[in-house]
Amino acid sequence: MGLQESGEMYIESIFVLSKQKPSVRSIDIAEYLGYSKPSVSRAIGILKNGGYVEADEKGYLKLTELGISVAKKTYERHTVLKNCFIALGVSNETADEDACKIEHVISDETFLAIKKYFEHK
Repeated sequence: MGLQESGEMYIESIFVLSKQKPSVRSIDIAEYLGYSKPSVSRAIGILKNGGYVEADEKGYLKLTELGISVAKKTYERHTVLKNCFIALGVSNETADEDACKIEHVISDETFLAIKKYFEHK
């Protein structure tokens, strides 16, 4: 299953929320992203079918190994890009918003070049 930008956003949200709290449910994601519960439920169903997320009998969500891999990649891109933008003088809020948009479409080659460049600054 090819993952779209929205799927990456949901996976990254589960990853971030799981670092903040012991368990994550769909309602937590809805509140975090500002989406409706039905939209989140539908997306989580798609991610479960794709093998990215599992849910237990209480509705607690857990990323699979595949989901963790996607989450770590997306989160690293977000963090590196945000920090680069801040280093360039962009406000924290704008850097965060722009990183969130770019993290899903930037090529591996370009991201690695940016990361390498800023590591040596």
